[in-house]
Amino acid sequence: MDIWVTIVLGLAMGLVGLGIGWVLERQRQTRLKQQAEDEARRIVREAEREIETRRKEADLEIKGKTLQARTEFEQETRARREELQGLEKRLNQREEILDRKLEVLDRREREVAGREQELRTREATVVQQEGHWRHLVEEAKRTLEQVAGLTSEEAKAQLMQALEDEAKLHAVGRIKRIEDEANETAEERAKQIIGRVICRIASEYVAEAAVSVVDLPSDDMKGRIIGREGRNIRALEKATGIDIIVDDTPETIILSGFDSVRREIARVAIQRLIQDGRIHPTRIEEMVEKVTKEVEKDIREAGEQACFELGITGLHPELVRMVGRLKYRYSYSQNQLAHTKEVATLAGLLAAELGLDVKVLKRAALLHDIGKAADQGTETSHALLSAELAKKYNEDARVVNIIAAHHEEVAPQYPEAVILQAADGLSAARPGARREIMETYVKRLAKLEEIATSFKGVEKCFAIQAGREIRVVVESEQINDQAAYVLARDIAKRIEDEMEYPGQIKVTVIRETRAVEYAR
Repeated sequence: MDIWVTIVLGLAMGLVGLGIGWVLERQRQTRLKQQAEDEARRIVREAEREIETRRKEADLEIKGKTLQARTEFEQETRARREELQGLEKRLNQREEILDRKLEVLDRREREVAGREQELRTREATVVQQEGHWRHLVEEAKRTLEQVAGLTSEEAKAQLMQALEDEAKLHAVGRIKRIEDEANETAEERAKQIIGRVICRIASEYVAEAAVSVVDLPSDDMKGRIIGREGRNIRALEKATGIDIIVDDTPETIILSGFDSVRREIARVAIQRLIQDGRIHPTRIEEMVEKVTKEVEKDIREAGEQACFELGITGLHPELVRMVGRLKYRYSYSQNQLAHTKEVATLAGLLAAELGLDVKVLKRAALLHDIGKAADQGTETSHALLSAELAKKYNEDARVVNIIAAHHEEVAPQYPEAVILQAADGLSAARPGARREIMETYVKRLAKLEEIATSFKGVEKCFAIQAGREIRVVVESEQINDQAAYVLARDIAKRIEDEMEYPGQIKVTVIRETRAVEYAR
């Protein structure tokens, strides 16, 4: 019973507590709701005040911009008005100027009309007088023909011939004066430039030979080179294309052939075989093939070395190889690679002295003779063939023209082409650079004397200085001083047209007058 009373009391007290808690919570929520409503009304009032403030600021800003725009518009309008007033003033001034010019033109037109009338009157007078003078000239001409016994055409022909002879003599004298004046400065200047250039270059001289000599350690080696029944020497000649001469000369064999590359391959191959000691056809073929590759490598290295020495870059590999092949080519005993490097150096120095393009000229000089290293079988001259090869491997058009023109087979388009001609002539014509075959040398001297003696008035002539100069003695009764200069020029022109020669040939005409009397 006490337990149930306790439970009932507990429940009653719990219900009373819940009721009190609910009442307190209801009061707290009512208070919070009132505070939230007060805060919301405060925020709304502040927002309304801020909106009103911003609206007033925006009104003020709009009024300020409107005032500024109006001020700027008024200033721009004022400036435009002033500009238009200035234009109007200038137009008025121009109108006044045009009015004055029109007045001047009207006055001049009246003056021109008067002068035209005066000219027409004078023209009529001149025509009338011209007919009168023409009649007088015809009468004078008939009178002169009767007195002279010549027709007008004959007299005109004689007069033209006399004037032509006189003009030719005057022209020769004037040419001589101009040449003398130019030579006083130009020749001295050219000598100074060429002298400075030649002093700055030192070239080696490599002589050409159609044979090569191989030294043997003993005469017994000749038998080993010949081999049983000559099989070794036949294998060597077949592999190299060179004739091998074994004669009575002690400890020496001779290699004969005009292809210097093959001769070099044969020489090196025989030396290697002698050192190796194994000499038989199979070994010979292996050694020749190996040496051929080494010579080809040497050719490429020679071309690259030449480009390096001259400072030339970007050259096509095939052109470099052709330059290297010049190492084994000769012209009149002059090694072509040495000649090419010498010409490139001379051309570069001359170009530097004259202010021309040194790089282009040295490049053209390096390639100017590669046609000699190309495969034979074409009738094109080596200068044109060199130009074609340069063009084929994408060299510049300036380089191609300079190469093609270095023997005057093509007209030079650039001054560098003339410099290359001079450098090529200097390298070829310097003392000791070249040797000519005796037959060719004698034929050239005979041709020089034949050309000189073919002219009228030539008494005798002499080719001297190895054909570099020809002296012509003329008869003083037939050739006067001025005609001597004409004769020298004509002989030089004939030599240029009919002969081929390295360098230049000097033509000297000698006219001598002798007065002889005997005392008895």
